[in-house]
Amino acid sequence: MKALRSLRLLLLAMLISVVPASSFAGVFISIGIAPPVLPVYVQPPCPEDGLMWTPGYWAYGPDGYYWIPGAWVPSPYAGALWTPPYWGWEGGHYLFHDGYWGSHVGYYGGVNYGFGYMGIGFAGGEWRGGRFAYNTAIVNVNRTVIRNTYINQTIVRNNTIVNDRRVAFSGGPGGIRHEATPQERIASNERHVGATSIQQQHFQAAARDPQQRFSANRGRPANVAAARPLASPNRGGGNDRPGAANRPEARPAARPEARQAQEARPAQQSRPVTQPRPEARPAQQARPESRPAQQSRPAPQARPESRPAPQSRPAPRPAEHEKPRGR
Repeated sequence: MKALRSLRLLLLAMLISVVPASSFAGVFISIGIAPPVLPVYVQPPCPEDGLMWTPGYWAYGPDGYYWIPGAWVPSPYAGALWTPPYWGWEGGHYLFHDGYWGSHVGYYGGVNYGFGYMGIGFAGGEWRGGRFAYNTAIVNVNRTVIRNTYINQTIVRNNTIVNDRRVAFSGGPGGIRHEATPQERIASNERHVGATSIQQQHFQAAARDPQQRFSANRGRPANVAAARPLASPNRGGGNDRPGAANRPEARPAARPEARQAQEARPAQQSRPVTQPRPEARPAQQARPESRPAQQSRPAPQARPESRPAPQSRPAPRPAEHEKPRGR
């Protein structure tokens, strides 16, 4: 096995020495065995804005081909589009061309991965004013949460390369026949960045999972597509391990905001320090001082003093006693 691997590396070095630099940009492995056919699977719905679909593909490792599940991943920056990796037939070998992020989708061999990557460009959506709009004619999204959607069947028909046999490579015996268009060549030469750290963790997890190897699943991987986004904080376990590893990276972004909110609360609670209202209360408490003025109402108590006036009526009674004198 070691001798065979050494021979492969030697052949790769010889091949690189004769292939133009523009051809092997992003190539890191070359083998003589064609990748398996693409499995059929259902795309999980996109649960929130800002996520981009990255289709699954066959990668190659020490134990042969293994499947990297398709997944919804956060866009590294506004306006970024993903060009998926592909296998291409060059110089009698299958060379792997890595995927990347850029302003436009470049050449990926014409391989029809589905879900917007129909062989040419990307038909699953477009950026509009710093926000990504999803073409629900081709991609699956949760419409109760995502409202920035549209339907465009024309771009799907124009960008689709028929791939009934689900071929996973370009050129060579039985491969996809699609030469790069001028637009794809320009996009391939634009400035771009490689897979994010979240994607790299996703790739590594698939490489470590024996059930993802073609030798074990015979073209039917246990995990064909990640059920949840790679960076989702609610991501579960199982074959979606990268999501759990990403949780610590996602939480610090939220904690400073929570701390600022908590630091802002004392500022609101500090209002009682001034306590202008308690100082104003004595003015209200001054009312009891004015109440004695109301208590000075004893003037109405003079009524008892005036009450004897009716008692003075007995005074005229002697006049009644004078009646006998009239007799």
